[in-house]
Amino acid sequence: MRATAIVLGLLTFAALTSCGGDAPTSAPDPAGRTFVSTSVEGDPIPGGGPLVMGFKDPGRLSVDAGCNQGSADIDLSGGKMVAGPLAMTLMACPGEAAGADAWVAALLDAQPSWTLGGDTLRLTTPTVSVTLTDEKIVRPDRPLVGTTWTVTTLISPDAVTTTAALEQTAPQLLIAGDGSASGFTGCNRMTGTADVRRSSIVFGPWATTRMACPPDVSEVERAVLAALTGETSYSVHSDSLRLVDADGNGLQMRAS
Repeated sequence: MRATAIVLGLLTFAALTSCGGDAPTSAPDPAGRTFVSTSVEGDPIPGGGPLVMGFKDPGRLSVDAGCNQGSADIDLSGGKMVAGPLAMTLMACPGEAAGADAWVAALLDAQPSWTLGGDTLRLTTPTVSVTLTDEKIVRPDRPLVGTTWTVTTLISPDAVTTTAALEQTAPQLLIAGDGSASGFTGCNRMTGTADVRRSSIVFGPWATTRMACPPDVSEVERAVLAALTGETSYSVHSDSLRLVDADGNGLQMRAS
């Protein structure tokens, strides 16, 4: 009886070990993370990129290769990145960067193979191999205070837009540690105050110089000053600052 019990015990242990060894292991998942390309082998990104891929929302992908921003449904099962129809903003881009959107679309149409190891995401198609690194490593969040922020786009409840006048004038904002604020409207210099709170900023009245500017530049100035009036919510992501007030108007800015 004792020998039989020992044999049964060994068989039971072996069965448990076998079952444990066959348990599936889940593959790394990029969900909740954003990655920035650090190398591209094969077809280069027009304009130089970089390619930014975000997986912040379940089943959704956001992309930006240096021109417009896009988003699509995404299926990552089976080691393939299968994207649905790609919706893009419609901003005109200068020079070679104008071809970046077509490059992204071709990459996704090819349904690249993907692997994720630690902070490195790799995409492979027959014509290109892209290595991306977690954005928190490549471009950590910049501090709100003490950074000079340059306006890149104007935000309204209906659209995110840019203009030639905005790109040429490059309005700026700097919030100092003592609560003072200064900058450039795109037309005039400005000084004021900024009370930085947990998720919002309360801007005091602005004093500006009185230079006359062309109508399109004056329009930029009005939009900038309107967005920096009173209380507005803010968020910093990498080197980007987004300000939006209760009415849905605001600014998208990038660290200079």
